[in-house]
Amino acid sequence: MFRKQYRALAQYQSVKYEIYPLSPVSRHRLSLVKRKMLVLDLDETLIHSHHDAMLRPTVKPGTPPDFVLKVTIDKHPVRFFVHKRPHVDYFLDIVSQWYELVVFTASMEIYGAAVADKLDNGRGILRRRFYRQHCTAEHGSYTKNLSSICDDLNRVFILDNSPGAYRDFPDNAIPIKSWFSDPLDVALLNLLPVLDALRFTHDVRSVLSRNLHLHRLW
Repeated sequence: MFRKQYRALAQYQSVKYEIYPLSPVSRHRLSLVKRKMLVLDLDETLIHSHHDAMLRPTVKPGTPPDFVLKVTIDKHPVRFFVHKRPHVDYFLDIVSQWYELVVFTASMEIYGAAVADKLDNGRGILRRRFYRQHCTAEHGSYTKNLSSICDDLNRVFILDNSPGAYRDFPDNAIPIKSWFSDPLDVALLNLLPVLDALRFTHDVRSVLSRNLHLHRLW
């Protein structure tokens, strides 16, 4: 009973990552490097969704979605029940101050665009978007070509739960555990310190290339 009460309370706890004014030295260091691009996957990275036709939803029955999308696929209306990963709105607020954000999903555009619109919520922080048609089909999955987003690989990296999506760019990726329904998940919050620091580097690969063991773990 206590655990259930704690989990219910934790969903409503306020969280924040303190952003302190940069020192003159830090401002100077930041001025010496180009602004970087953070590429964001959607499904199981920022959100999880299920639709009418799914026989076994991965979300506990009765859990209300954060929003419902109604789209038409192959002339058939489909409802998607979308759940936002804990702290995703706060995460986007913070990282949009540090990076140019780009959405890159292997989902169909009609669905991915609607999800991105909801996450953006009129803030204009998710303007650049890439969808399934921009992916490459390989070995039964979709890979994402980061060089098609930015030809300077020093300053672009992706946050994605699927290592196969960035198999050609392992040094430009941050892995994250797939999320389906855990209300206590804090993976996005845990990434804020490293993302805060990464914007000061000349080449993101000098740091992220040390992360390769995590790709195998996820």
